Amino acid sequence: MSNQRNYKQSIKIAVVGDIHDLWEAEDAIALQQLGVDLVLFVGDFGNEAVDIVRLVTDIDLPKAAIMGNHDAWYSASDWGRKRCPYDRKKEDRVQQQLDLLGETHVGYGKLDFPEFNLSVVGSRPYSWGGEVWKNQEFLKERCGVTNFEESIERIVAAAQTTTYETIIFLGHNGPVGLGDRPEDPCGRDWQPLGGDYGDPDFAEAIAQTQALGKKIPFVTFGHMHHTMRHTKEKLRTAIFTSPEGTVYLNSASVPRIIQTESDRLRNFSVVSLEAGIVNQISLVWMGKDYTVVSEQLLYQHPEATVIQPVYSQSP
Repeated sequence: MSNQRNYKQSIKIAVVGDIHDLWEAEDAIALQQLGVDLVLFVGDFGNEAVDIVRLVTDIDLPKAAIMGNHDAWYSASDWGRKRCPYDRKKEDRVQQQLDLLGETHVGYGKLDFPEFNLSVVGSRPYSWGGEVWKNQEFLKERCGVTNFEESIERIVAAAQTTTYETIIFLGHNGPVGLGDRPEDPCGRDWQPLGGDYGDPDFAEAIAQTQALGKKIPFVTFGHMHHTMRHTKEKLRTAIFTSPEGTVYLNSASVPRIIQTESDRLRNFSVVSLEAGIVNQISLVWMGKDYTVVSEQLLYQHPEATVIQPVYSQSP
């Protein structure tokens, strides 16, 4: 019984949305100041940005990450290979990133966290989103998968091997089923407008994992930026809650670092997990002195005590 309870019941998770080269040594200090227990990276560190990934791996906190489409920008497609700024015969920057991340990369894999009594499972890495199987040769060579069915099998196989029954799913793009309006978490915000651009294999893998009896309180991803292409009048919806009670977070608040006249602000999505249940999610902006200057409450559990954000306005 004592072993069963030898873990933190209340944990604070930072989800880092699409970085796109906007990651600095100061971000590691900011995470420490936030007092987070676990950090999740949804990918798109940059265009095969090895130096950014190296900075990320230096963070002295429990962490998990998945590779995004930009992390294979010059390797996954003919279009990208034609634009590659380095000699791909002499170096493999996709593999360099994977080597740096090591077990931290959970694409088609899992990472157990005994200190939190939970496991993180990764969906398909390098995802571009949508119902078309893209970059076939690349995914076959790098991941050994050739279609959505094989992808589902890989994700579920990883989920089956977790030590813990509570699972957080980490993806680059989100699953289908979160809405088909342009402003929905994975909604298509370019012409023709509308349609669900989520990953079908991710959704099916979640459903099959739930059928195994695993508990999935939280699923997070990025890729589909909060700032939308077709309108500046509103932002993308960041949160979706399923009938089963799983909370889905699109964390892609891009750009994640902005320079104002007087400050340099960086954002993190901060998730409070209480006894395996998502209690609260906020989008937090921190200033150059590492204080929270803005906190937008994105989600509050219906039965939780309402905690007012420090500031309700975005920077």
